[in-house]
Amino acid sequence: MAKERSERSDRKDNREERDSEFIDKLVHINRVAKVVKGGKRFGFAALVVVGDQKGRVGFGHGKAREVPEAVRKATESAKRGLIRVPLREGRTLHHDIDGRWGAGKVTLRTAPAGTGIIAGGPMRAVFESVGMADVVAKSKGSSNPYNMVRATFDALKKQVSPRSVASRRGKKVSEVLRRTGAGIATAE
Repeated sequence: MAKERSERSDRKDNREERDSEFIDKLVHINRVAKVVKGGKRFGFAALVVVGDQKGRVGFGHGKAREVPEAVRKATESAKRGLIRVPLREGRTLHHDIDGRWGAGKVTLRTAPAGTGIIAGGPMRAVFESVGMADVVAKSKGSSNPYNMVRATFDALKKQVSPRSVASRRGKKVSEVLRRTGAGIATAE
């Protein structure tokens, strides 16, 4: 009996340890009202981005009657849907990419060291959570935070590393990264 309790507390400690490695950023809170016979009942919807700043990131949505409960639900939802993003040198993207969700469109571009995160609100939260240090991003279309976050995740899911491309093609990473001037004709 005592052994079961200690195993259970060990599992709880491990879960808390795992949870502590993540940082969560509250992106948006929306107050929603339900009209009932006696008046209005207010609730809250929260959008949260969670990441470990080492390439894993997720987002979640939670609704409740109180703000802290909505944020807690959103955080749990975000931890269930984590994705891994390949980063070049641990600080930027491997290549430029576009993403879209509904009417929200985003363009993400690689940046040299020292550039920082040049992005608007919801996208900035995603990049800080994933651990990106240098990126330039532009959002077009909808400025709705939900659409912007989902469009950013759409773009990040399309991100591929040279290692994965090399393994898919059956080549070495150096062959994939090599930039040859074979397509450029020289005039002699």
